[in-house]
Amino acid sequence: MRRALIAVLVCLATAADAAGVRIVDDAQRAVELSAPATRIVSIAPHVTELLFAAGAGDHVVGVDEFSDHPPPARALPRIGRHSGLDLEAIVALRPDLVVGWASGNRMPQLERLESLGIPLYLNEIRSVDDIAASIETFGRLAGTQTAAGAAADALRQRADALRTHGRAPRLRVFYQVWDRPLMTINGEHLISRAIERCGGRNVFASLSQLAPTVSVEAVLAADPQAIIATRIDDTDPAGLGGWRRWPDLAASRHDNLLALPADLLQRPGPRFINGVEALCAALDEARARLAQPDEASGRERR
Repeated sequence: MRRALIAVLVCLATAADAAGVRIVDDAQRAVELSAPATRIVSIAPHVTELLFAAGAGDHVVGVDEFSDHPPPARALPRIGRHSGLDLEAIVALRPDLVVGWASGNRMPQLERLESLGIPLYLNEIRSVDDIAASIETFGRLAGTQTAAGAAADALRQRADALRTHGRAPRLRVFYQVWDRPLMTINGEHLISRAIERCGGRNVFASLSQLAPTVSVEAVLAADPQAIIATRIDDTDPAGLGGWRRWPDLAASRHDNLLALPADLLQRPGPRFINGVEALCAALDEARARLAQPDEASGRERR
């Protein structure tokens, strides 16, 4: 009888262990859940999109102020923003998991959450492949592996279809994050890697900071053949018009001042692949304009 009871207890313990989730997050922290999460709070917009893409939308009970996609996320309770979380509101939602952004959320507040016994997973995206992998990871955390696996595979297929752009003639590209002060990205940034995938070369890839400030003179010296910025809506010029003051700048001379939707390129979520597709198409058009004969000389313009 005693042996039988021990056997049952061992089986129950093994089943409980199998139901748990043990994983290392993108900040190299160990995260353990006794069971897949059913009450998740997202504290970054791209995390919210990734959770929904992973089939875990029904498990999300709270989101940050800027989580506005997909549409069902807009109806969820708000728990503040990356610069100031409402810890009481988060605790009141009784989450069994909070998912944040490793480089975007304030660590003291995150440490406070952990001190309250709330499991915390930190996400960081540096490549398109990381987006697909994050969807799969969130599927594990929420117990929605089947939906997450399908979504990740579909994203990888779309990303693979863009690899041919990387074999096109390289364009010198300046990515403008902001115009006052003038900010850009280095080669480690997700958007810079998307530029590479589309056959571009980030003229400031070698800088050490992820999002450095640069001077107008540095941009003019680099003479990019295309300048890219993002726009919030169709009326937002993205600060690109100012470059027309330098008509000898290659990007200005060939009308390669390109504005792309902000939400698609500046959020490292599942819609980022839409942004990469738009980026590749824009650089293809820029490449075609560079190949047009110069009206004065009859030679290809460069």
